[in-house]
Amino acid sequence: MKKSKLFAVIGGLGIAALSVFLISADHIDAPLTNGSTADITDFYAFQSTNTNNFVFVANVQGLITPGLPTEQAAFAEDVLLEFNIDNNNDLKEDLVIQAIKRGDSMYFFGPSAPAMTGLQSTISTSDPISVKISTKDDLQITEKNGMKFFAGPREDPFFFDFNKYNEVVAGTATSFDNPGTDTFAGSNVLSVVIEFPKSMLPNGMTGVNPFAPNTPIYNVWVEAKRKQ
Repeated sequence: MKKSKLFAVIGGLGIAALSVFLISADHIDAPLTNGSTADITDFYAFQSTNTNNFVFVANVQGLITPGLPTEQAAFAEDVLLEFNIDNNNDLKEDLVIQAIKRGDSMYFFGPSAPAMTGLQSTISTSDPISVKISTKDDLQITEKNGMKFFAGPREDPFFFDFNKYNEVVAGTATSFDNPGTDTFAGSNVLSVVIEFPKSMLPNGMTGVNPFAPNTPIYNVWVEAKRKQ
């Protein structure tokens, strides 16, 4: 399976509130997946407003023009989105949450131990939870087992001055403007959102973050894997 991957680290399992908002982005520079239905634009991992929960968000198919016909801005049934969770800091997934489209719905599996790790995946045999894929006029959210699920188009939330970035890299500019130009403003992405209780995860690894050694952390990343 060809894949693209974005990686982040998230901390905090304890009862005490911890502000965590971590993001990785890869809008238009992944050559093997750029412009495809497997192209990941962003991965967000953060603590919910309900401090007992985590939220994972994967955005795919960036730079979608608003108003495109549905068939030109749709999840692909041959692309598996996999949220990977490493709780012992060995950089191998211990738990996965999987999402795949079937018909007009997105089906979610997990969190559960993966049948295999690394480049290859098989879909979990656990009972799936589905949510109808939303449209701009029909918001759908499924709540079950303390979890919430969403899949559908949303305006791209990532602020980035791409042209100024290129100037800085090329050496023709030395700094970004304040606030700069939001290159992706007005464009859409397809979002998959999962909110779930922290209690679904085993304890994270302490002693890893030198700035907060007593805070347990998880390595989390998302992959888009296409059936070959």
